[in-house]
Amino acid sequence: MPHPRWIMHMDMDAFFASIEQLDDPSLRGKAVIVGGEHRGVVSTCSYEARKFGVHSAMPIAEARRRCPHGVYIRPRMRRYAEMSALVREAISRFSPLVEMASVDEAYLDATGLERLFGPVESLGRQLKEAVREATGGLTCSVGIAPVKFLAKIASEQRKPDGLFMLRPEDVPAFLAVLPVRAVPGVGRHFAADLAQLGVKTCGEVSRYSEEFWKRKFGKAGAALWQRAQGIDPREVVPWTPPKSESAEVTLDEDTRDRDVLRTWLMRHAERVGASLRRHGLAGRTVTVKIKYADFRQITRQTTLAHRISSTETIYDTACAILDGVELADRVRLIGVGVSGFEEGGPSQLSLMPEPKPQSEEKRRGRLDRAVDALRERYGRDAVVRGRLFEPQGESDREQAAVQAERAEAQALKK
Repeated sequence: MPHPRWIMHMDMDAFFASIEQLDDPSLRGKAVIVGGEHRGVVSTCSYEARKFGVHSAMPIAEARRRCPHGVYIRPRMRRYAEMSALVREAISRFSPLVEMASVDEAYLDATGLERLFGPVESLGRQLKEAVREATGGLTCSVGIAPVKFLAKIASEQRKPDGLFMLRPEDVPAFLAVLPVRAVPGVGRHFAADLAQLGVKTCGEVSRYSEEFWKRKFGKAGAALWQRAQGIDPREVVPWTPPKSESAEVTLDEDTRDRDVLRTWLMRHAERVGASLRRHGLAGRTVTVKIKYADFRQITRQTTLAHRISSTETIYDTACAILDGVELADRVRLIGVGVSGFEEGGPSQLSLMPEPKPQSEEKRRGRLDRAVDALRERYGRDAVVRGRLFEPQGESDREQAAVQAERAEAQALKK
């Protein structure tokens, strides 16, 4: 007789803020908000801050309005990545099938593990304790269910430091009253469209046929109908090849200064290039993302004939894209991405410069590897590219550090 299928979803509780409170005990019990100091959005906030209506992705300005007495901290992404690695190592001891969904959450296939760890609910408690020990006291919440999306929803039921198990026989009653807004993938606009149909719960979704939802909303409608029936065939995938690598930053001051924007293109090219090389990837499509002061957003991209991972080539291509954009307003955010990792495929007709000849690309590759090795051994500031090196005062250096950390936060959270 086959084992019942069990999927766990582990979600760290207020991860970034909890790390700050762990490292600085004076912050415990205080409203801690991690994110930009003046611009940008909230990355994570403590549960004390959530009592005032602060939440992730909220503009910092709004968070300050709601919680003026909060402690605002800029992200320390290296520290968060370090703790995430400890979490991943701890939960990987329980199952070979662990999928890190982000820096602070993971899925684990617990099917058939009863012989090793006892009942699956006991396994959930053991996993929580392993995370606590590995991190020096951080808590997580665990949801257990027959399928992935229900496991994710279950992990939200008893936060923080909670454990919620949804057995197969309890799924129909649970879904009957579950708000559609709680289903992953149902955003604010989709929920508003559903409300116009009188559909606010998953139980009400079943009033209409699957064909109706397909006609009305296409793939999203079909997926919603399946979720409302408790259907989710997705497996836990230990590693999924990335489709893109990108970095972006919200500037402290809106600007039309192309020199400032090019400086950030170089910073992004360094970060993206280093990540590509670290993972043995190279891509053919370079994308530049621009958000204006009025929050309008545009993306421009070009697809090259050959795959690239060189920092200088990413930068050159991104600058050429930027040069072709007539800035309609001051720029609030700028980002760079590289995609198209697969072999082959047609090149787009492009006026952008092609990568340097192979000999030049090899030279750039050798330089990148040398820089990567030095930074790995001596730290990020061990080598500074000439385009980024300028005499700066202390306040300027601090400001640059703030924005660099913010860019890392946005890259890691994506």
